Order: sequence, then C-alpha cells, then structure tokens
Amino acid sequence: MIFDSLLGAFSFDMGIDLGTCNTLVCVRGEGIVLNEPSVVAVRRGTNQVLDNGNAVGLVAKAMLGKTPGSIEAIRPLKDGVIADFDITEAMLGYFIRKVHGRRRLVHPRVVIAIPSGITAVEKRAVYNSAERAGARRVYLIEEPMAAGIGAGLPIGEPTASMIVDIGGGTTEVAIMSLADIAVCHSVRVAGDDMDEAIIAYMRRTYNLMIGPQTAEAIKIEIGSIAEMEEEMTREVRGRDLIGGLPRSCKVSSEEIREALKEPVAQIIECVTKTLEATEPELAADLVENGIHLAGGGALLRGLDRVLSEATGLEVMLVDDPLSCVARGTAVYLDNLALWKETMESDADDF
Repeated sequence: MIFDSLLGAFSFDMGIDLGTCNTLVCVRGEGIVLNEPSVVAVRRGTNQVLDNGNAVGLVAKAMLGKTPGSIEAIRPLKDGVIADFDITEAMLGYFIRKVHGRRRLVHPRVVIAIPSGITAVEKRAVYNSAERAGARRVYLIEEPMAAGIGAGLPIGEPTASMIVDIGGGTTEVAIMSLADIAVCHSVRVAGDDMDEAIIAYMRRTYNLMIGPQTAEAIKIEIGSIAEMEEEMTREVRGRDLIGGLPRSCKVSSEEIREALKEPVAQIIECVTKTLEATEPELAADLVENGIHLAGGGALLRGLDRVLSEATGLEVMLVDDPLSCVARGTAVYLDNLALWKETMESDADDF
C-alpha cells in the first residue's frame, strides 16, 4: 500500500463516473477534466474504432443516427452495465490516455463508480476493462455512495443521508449512515427511458419518428413533471411514419409531461420502496435531513416538487448534480486508506 502510494505521486490518478450516457473523469486538485458521451464509432461488424481509435465521445456522438452502412456508432453500456466488453475497453483506454497523457511512465490508479444492483460478473467486467485499458490499480465504489461523498453529505456520521441518483440507465436510491449503505434499491429506469417515452409519444400521437438525440433535446428544453408557471412549446422534426417524408410539428410542455408520467412514476415507486424498508431511527433522521437529488435526470423540471409531495419529505437538488458522482470518486481516491476498510474496493471482493 505504501509503495502504491509512492507510485501515485508520479501518476495522474483519477476517479471515473462510467455512465450509460456520459463518462466523467475527475482528478485531484483539478476537478472534472473530461466529460464526454459514452459512445464509440466502429466499422460495422468489427471492434475497430474509427480514426485510429479516436472516434470516441463527442466525435462519435455526432454520428449517432447518421452513419452509413459501413459505420456504427455504439453506446457500449446499457442500464449502467457493460453491454460490449471490447468496445468499453477501447473507450476507457481512450479516456484514460486523454487525461493521463503518454508522457507519464507510471500507470494511474482508477476509481470507478458502479450501479449498486449489478452482479459480481458485471463488476468483474468493469474491473477487467479498466485494468486492460491501462489502469495500474482499480477500485470500485457504488454510485449512490460516490454521489453522497461528492455532494458533501455527512455519510460518515450516525445519521441518515438519502440520495436519489438518476443517471442515464439506472436510478439509484440509497440511505447511508456510518460510511456504509443501510438501505439501497436500484431500478433500471432513468434518463434513457424518459427519452424513449418521448419517442413513443411522438410516434403514437403525431405519427412522427424521431431519434434519441432529438428526444433528449425535447426533454432538456421543455420537459417537466409538474405544472409550470409558463408552459412552453418546441418545434420537432422527424420522419412521417405514413408518408415516409421529413416533416415537423409543434409540441407543448404539457404533452411531454404526459409522456414522462410512467418512467417518473417508477422512479417515485423505487424511492417509496426504499423508505418503507428503512429502520425507524433512520427514517426519523430523514424528516430533518430530507432527500438529495443527483444525476442528470434530477434536472427534470418539477421532479423535486413531485417527489416531495409523494414522500412528505423535503427534496433538494445537490450542487452540480451532473458531476456529483465523479467528484465523489476523486474524494474516495484521496482518502483511500480511510474508505477502503468499510467499502468495496478491488477485485478481491468479487
């Protein structure tokens, strides 16, 4: 451990939030140094990454839905776990090299946030991908714990801290106390499912086929789950399902609210299920401490209000919810000796 710490002085150790939609990398003393989509462009039928292995992240996302038959833009993670091992390894390797740089001789230590509900096999896939991508040492931390650390919650104290982390593929709901997770539930419904709900609504209501990027833009621009003081509209362009030709139409925030009801209801159900499984003393703490929202999905307008009405608790958005998990992984890495005794760390645990 001492030798590993000495090596750490010469490497660029990093914490990684390996998300279904975006991957963020946080470095000690520098904050978030990389925030790019978890997308890779390859030659169809192979694992060969385009542009000498550089068609990753922002470059690859621009190709989503627009590639010719010979090229495929892939999101190698699904529901927060690895769906394509080789392409995930190539993506991780690209991000690690981009942050760490080729000038350093010592490979970095890497902390990766993982969903709480994944299996030992899925954990091993993440560990192996990071190791083969160039990490000297790999540590795994559960996403809700990383989010709690990144949000600055008092998770090491004998009081309940509750986090709801809504990412792209999973929603993690956890109650933490004394540096460990007391109760945790995970549901594979999150931002991607909201986008799919919008796509389905446009197809069903307007006979208009739109892509995931358009659906995401609609969600960000006019999406809400509670009534707004001033409702909004947006022009949506896509392909007509009947005539097959391009066309556009206008949709309102009220319509998108209706489309988002089902996935949001599943998230609220997961939150209430977690609360029902909580010990009475911890539940009592939450009356004062409330619920903290993190992740990109937490930015949906009105979600805090709807969740507060459903639970009767105060619901607060953490500072910079998009980078909360990544910042937590970096803090974990800074205090490795302290956290490693109480939290899952490396391959020996699975």
